[in-house]
Formats: sequence, structure tokens, C-alpha cells
Amino acid sequence: MENNNFFNLSDYRDKINLDTEFIKVHSSILDEDKREIIIDDLMGYFSKENVMFNQENANITYKDKRNLIRALLNVREAKPIDESILVLLNHLLQSESLKKGIVDVNSLKSVSETIFDMNIRHNKKIILWKDDITKINSDVIINAANNRMLGCFRPLHNCIDNVIHSSSGPQLRDDCNKIITLQGKPESVGLAKITRAYNLPSKFVIHTIGPNVSGLKNIITFHKNQLSSCYKECLNLANQIDSINSITFCSISTGVSDFPKNIAAEIALKSTINWLDHNPNKFTKIIFNVYSDYDYSVFIKAFYRVKEDLKYKIF
Repeated sequence: MENNNFFNLSDYRDKINLDTEFIKVHSSILDEDKREIIIDDLMGYFSKENVMFNQENANITYKDKRNLIRALLNVREAKPIDESILVLLNHLLQSESLKKGIVDVNSLKSVSETIFDMNIRHNKKIILWKDDITKINSDVIINAANNRMLGCFRPLHNCIDNVIHSSSGPQLRDDCNKIITLQGKPESVGLAKITRAYNLPSKFVIHTIGPNVSGLKNIITFHKNQLSSCYKECLNLANQIDSINSITFCSISTGVSDFPKNIAAEIALKSTINWLDHNPNKFTKIIFNVYSDYDYSVFIKAFYRVKEDLKYKIF
């Protein structure tokens, strides 16, 4: 996979104020009364934009109202929001993040401690972690995006793209829209772009487009190379930001794109280990995030297969 020389980080870094820290000013969990006031104000604002909000929604539960707000933001094109409303929305999202619980990346143990006899190279940097990726405070998390790179537009869809954008807030879509507009074309498979993470516990989000193999009977070398490129390009891009020392990968392309999980896990590990072989002093923690016990077991098996492949061949 060739590098994206046509549109590099330097071409959009200043345009999205990447190096300006997003300050989270709300450090407490909202009580019920304040949440109700905020959600009603948001309903009042967004009801003017979309017909899914109407007077019949006045007496629905808080949970239903919250889902409506998320659904509206899922389908809403990138465009300005009144600053006072954005402050309320940020307050709500930061409170929800605190309520979910923030996972300290420094509390996670490496595979050298958690997987028996796991003496692969760089094993003290590599972590396998099962939980919600929107809870971790690693310097950057990886989002499996689509080629529009604007987030998932399906209301309340549970894909990683939707979950990350919903937890971060509409500023994330705005930044992605600026990048894709400046680039002038959809993002290519195997490449990556970076934005701030806004209301997420992390500092940055890297968006990468993995191969979609839905409906294909055979995964060929071309698809494997595309997926490997996603991992390498994310690492290359993160390496350009001095403040990034920890990275959390989702399982790229294994959701709606249907890449076989066992093959994808092995590609993820081999690609990362090979990258670290050439950059041994980079990053302190690289986390592979999964969300289910089954996916965790798939990665465990992949670790042992990679361990046996002493040459760590790349597809």
C-alpha cells in the first residue's frame, strides 16, 4: 500500500487545530435534574432541524429522549451548532463518559504478564484488553471508518464508527468533513487521518478505512495487504505526533466489513510487531481492544500462532 503523499498530515493539521488541546471543563457526573434540563434544551434546539422530533415526544422517558438526540446527531450532516447548545452537549457527553468509568491505560498489564509464556518481541509494550474503547484514556484510539470518513449515518447503529462519533460529539464529524473536503475525494482503503478526540477520554482519534470483504468467499493477499496497511499507516501517523505514547486499536474490518476475525487478529499482531522492529523506541503501550469473550479468545489464539512464526512474515 503506497503512502498518501497526495494529502499528508501537514495539509490539514492547522485547518482542524489539531495541536490545540480540547479542554474538558466538566469534571462531575450530572444529577438527574440537570440532565433533564440539558436534554430538554437539546430537544428544543434539534427539533427545529429534523422532523423526527415533534410534540408527541414531550412526555417520553429520559432514555428515549437521549436516544433521539443520538439518532439526530447520527444522521445530521456536518454543520455549525449554536455555541451555547454545544456547551450543553459537551457537558452531557463528558458526564456520560465519567459515569461509564474511565480506564487508565497505565493500569493495564502487558501480554508478557497476562498470557502464559508469551515471549514475542515487544511483549512488554503490547496489551490485549476487553472493554469499551470509548472508556480508555490512551493518547489515541483507532476508529474503523468508511470512505466518507464522517461517521456512521445509521441511527443508533452499534458499529465502532457510530459509537466513537456518538461519544465524542459532532465536532469529530466537523473535523472529518474539513479533512475530506480539503482532500477533495473519498479516503482510500489502507490509509489514515487523525483528529482530536473531543469528549472522549483519549486525546486523538485516528480514522482508517479497512477492506470490506462482505460476500466474498475467499480472502486474498490483496485484502490482507490492505488490512496490514491500516495498522502500519495508523502507527506511522501517530508517530508524527510527539505527545502520542499509547495507542488503542479496535479490530479493524471485523464488524460490518466481515473480515475473518482469526486472520485479522494475526495480521494486526504481525503488522504491529514488524513496525516496532523498525521503530523499537516508539510508543510505550499498544493496546488491542476487543469487546467480547469470543473475540478475546480469537486474539489469544492469534498470539500463539504469531509466536510460532519466528520470522513474523507480513502478507
